[in-house]
Amino acid sequence: MDIKCLFATAAKGIEEVLAGEIKEIGFKDVIVEKGGVRFGGDLSTCYRANLWLRTAHRILIPLAEFDCDTAQRLYNGIRSVNWNEYLSPDMTLAVDCNLRDSAMTHSGFAALKTKDAIVDSIRDFCGRRPSVDARDPDLRINIRIFRNRCTVSLDSSGESLDKRGYRLDTGEAPLRETLAATLVALSGWDGTVPLVDPMCGSGTICIEASLKALRLPPGGMGKKYGFQRWPSFDHEVWKKLVKEAENRALEKIPSPVLGFDISSGTVEKARANADRAGVGKFVSFAVRDVAELAPPPSPGILIFNPPYGVRLGEMEALKGLYRTIGDTLKQHCKGYTAYLFTGNPELAKSVGLKPSRRMVLFNGPIECRLLKYNLY
Repeated sequence: MDIKCLFATAAKGIEEVLAGEIKEIGFKDVIVEKGGVRFGGDLSTCYRANLWLRTAHRILIPLAEFDCDTAQRLYNGIRSVNWNEYLSPDMTLAVDCNLRDSAMTHSGFAALKTKDAIVDSIRDFCGRRPSVDARDPDLRINIRIFRNRCTVSLDSSGESLDKRGYRLDTGEAPLRETLAATLVALSGWDGTVPLVDPMCGSGTICIEASLKALRLPPGGMGKKYGFQRWPSFDHEVWKKLVKEAENRALEKIPSPVLGFDISSGTVEKARANADRAGVGKFVSFAVRDVAELAPPPSPGILIFNPPYGVRLGEMEALKGLYRTIGDTLKQHCKGYTAYLFTGNPELAKSVGLKPSRRMVLFNGPIECRLLKYNLY
């Protein structure tokens, strides 16, 4: 398979963080775009990106781009791709479509038209057509139609990369793994000082931080990716990359990673998630109210992800919690750098501290702020 460039998708607002990750790994020709980052590379780059990128959702391989303002032009454009190179009648496929600001307005119809063009192409060449498996296909195809311009890509990841596989037990409104990894990245934590999550929920921030500090791939060594089911999959290259990952892993984290929550049941879920992620012995979880927080000696990093109060009537009840967070920071956390992630700027005012930096991120459709507090 001839690959010249790849595109890593990301949640809104995370593109710059992802670009930094891609550059840090050593990939070249990095270009930040809306919704993700484009970069150069070959098949080995594709494998490595899936294995190591912590803030990306999917790694796409662009195949073609063409104008598309009607269903027929979409069909013709899809037919122009040599699908026999990527798909056989014995494989299954699925099509994902993202459509915006175009003459075509129904993504489901565009996906169906794309599927028809692909299976017609294979049938004309082989005499048989592949089947569709929307849940677990051998080949996932991504169609993006924006302002009547269509980009056709192969999805090399298969299941979204944020699904690490360790989080079977979650609390209410769990933080997406890729977003937790983004918060850790923006905090600048590198394992040399304590990291504390005083409202840890399902433990995702602590787990993602530990995986990073231990130099472990976010999805582990055994996660299955879409490219492993392609005819072009190179087993030897993949085995070499996994072996490199095993050799890079550290045996310990220099400083403690601590997670606290007021609920004993939630803490047990966090411990189980950490065990499944392979970092259970590196993270300490305990039951503790945020008002009783007593972090290790400074310096260190605190990351809070309190409730946002998105439901009607929750605002007043949560103001007291945010005031408690502010009081705790002032009284018990001197010398630390604290980060508070919230989707409610009004509640953040109740903390009673002036943030030194505000960063805009999105938790799903909710526009949020990551607020930085220097606690001198």
